[in-house]
Amino acid sequence: MRTGVRLGIDVGRARIGVARSDAHGMLATPVETVRRVASGGHDVERIAVLFAEHGAFEAVVGLPLSLSGDRTPSTDDAEAFARRLAERGLPVRLVDERLSTVSAQSQLHQAGRNTKNSRGVIDQAAAVVILQHALDTERAQSAPPGEALDPQDADPIAEDRGDER
Repeated sequence: MRTGVRLGIDVGRARIGVARSDAHGMLATPVETVRRVASGGHDVERIAVLFAEHGAFEAVVGLPLSLSGDRTPSTDDAEAFARRLAERGLPVRLVDERLSTVSAQSQLHQAGRNTKNSRGVIDQAAAVVILQHALDTERAQSAPPGEALDPQDADPIAEDRGDER
């Protein structure tokens, strides 16, 4: 298991949930919800600042695939955002995040919080779910989770799908 702080990122259309791990890579905790910006790059800049503030060595970005594993418009959006982070020099890994938001909403509901008043918290909770799953996977497999994003590659997960895209 690699040691060091990682940031977990849940990319949404309006907000980006951010979580962080402890230095031992055992536990993910919520950090903040960043407002998504269509242009201007404030969202990427804020995540780069959080990356530096927490001394992270890697960002784990959730890749929202459909339940069947197919790409969706949200998949392309999250991947484009991850590329913007990588272009800023942040090491990025893309991990499957199917049902992370549903899981986060369920956990918050069980804790007595409703969805309407918890939108920003849900984004952070989804980032926690994504990051915790990545940490648990790495610990179980003794290998980094998901796929490292190389900003030079056209499609970092084409190899996993078996196509060239």
